[in-house]
Amino acid sequence: MLPQEFVSRMKETLQDEFEAFYASYDRERFQALRVNTLKTDISSFIKEAPFVLEPVAWEERGFYYSKEDKPGKHPFHEAGVYYIQEPSAMAPVTYLNVEPGDRVLDLCAAPGGKTTQIAAYMEGQGLLVTNEIHPTRAKILSENVERMGICNAIVTNETPEKLVVKFHEFFDKILVDAPCSGEGMFVKNENAGEEWSLEHVLMCAERQDGILDCAADMLAPGGRIVYSTCTFSREENEGCMERFLQRHDDFKIVPVEPVDGMVQGKDGTIRLWPHKLKGEGHYLAVLEKSSDGKRAIIPAKNQEKGLNPKNYPEYLSFAKEYLNTEPKGKFITFGDQLYLVPMECPSLDKLKVLRPGLHLGTLKKNRFEPSHGLALSLKAFEVKSNYEALGEQIEKYLNGQSIEGAGVKGWTLITYHGYSIGWGKASGGVIKNHYPKGLRIEYRK
Repeated sequence: MLPQEFVSRMKETLQDEFEAFYASYDRERFQALRVNTLKTDISSFIKEAPFVLEPVAWEERGFYYSKEDKPGKHPFHEAGVYYIQEPSAMAPVTYLNVEPGDRVLDLCAAPGGKTTQIAAYMEGQGLLVTNEIHPTRAKILSENVERMGICNAIVTNETPEKLVVKFHEFFDKILVDAPCSGEGMFVKNENAGEEWSLEHVLMCAERQDGILDCAADMLAPGGRIVYSTCTFSREENEGCMERFLQRHDDFKIVPVEPVDGMVQGKDGTIRLWPHKLKGEGHYLAVLEKSSDGKRAIIPAKNQEKGLNPKNYPEYLSFAKEYLNTEPKGKFITFGDQLYLVPMECPSLDKLKVLRPGLHLGTLKKNRFEPSHGLALSLKAFEVKSNYEALGEQIEKYLNGQSIEGAGVKGWTLITYHGYSIGWGKASGGVIKNHYPKGLRIEYRK
């Protein structure tokens, strides 16, 4: 049920290829997951994954899985061992050239697929600011950042214009996965076709121009922007790049090599057509800013100050008793909630922040209660006590039930095949369940 005006436009664009393009709407969707290398390495995952896997050509961490597999219902998913992601959507981040220690902004980030992909490339080093303007979607983004065990991400719920005030020429890399008319997702979302109109396409193009202008201001000299959409319209893709370069003569398009079915345009940008590869429709372009300067240096007075250790003795006692690792960063509090932010984190004052770094837990009178986020960020060797829950035990745990079994008294990290999945508190041979109520599931293989 594709809109007739859309069909006419695509016939004009693709000409002899249109029939093959149109036929792609009748095929089964390709489904994929991306291994979270903050938790495991690719070879280990391949050996232990109970799925039929086929590599995604443009992302070494990405794998197609078969329609019989149900990775969203496996404990590995709850442990953040992988992220289920549409295969074409993995492409833009691979061209961002993220390195450990970078300052990176994901400007339109929900639900978090590309943010969590960026974080894996950063290897826990540097600063990742991940933003979503819509509050409900920002909450989902924050939850996915937590599930994947990301320690160096700040999740914000702001307009791009508000971020510009705080982050002028600050970031080394910026991803703009722009809100668009979603033509490439018609096969995924049947309602998208009903909502499509040429007026909506033009409105999206105007909005994308404004978002890109903000990104240009926040990019440090010599930095890189990857712009991407999941739509086919020229107005939102090549046309957007042409308009951008007319407004910003300090930028240029960097031609990038296409991979396995991708098509490179005359301007060096990339199209992912669903009739040419195993994925949905996408577009991406790489922009670089002239390098006649340096990225912004944050004066100490404009950085997050960090707390004096005397302000969180409850956590220090907890860490001494239960942890084998010392966190790196600055401690801050939001109310009674204790967080760890990266060392070079700028002041978050006057920003809507959902997750200011790693959530460590709650400071209570004379005690500390560790967060689920802290559990998911830890590996088994980083705690004094962990309990490996398998079979029926992991099912009961994810359902909120206590675990009958030996356990060292006190906080215990529950693991599944060595991957952290949450906290328990052991006493008298029983491990009381501390898996968050909102996440509990009726797990079945």
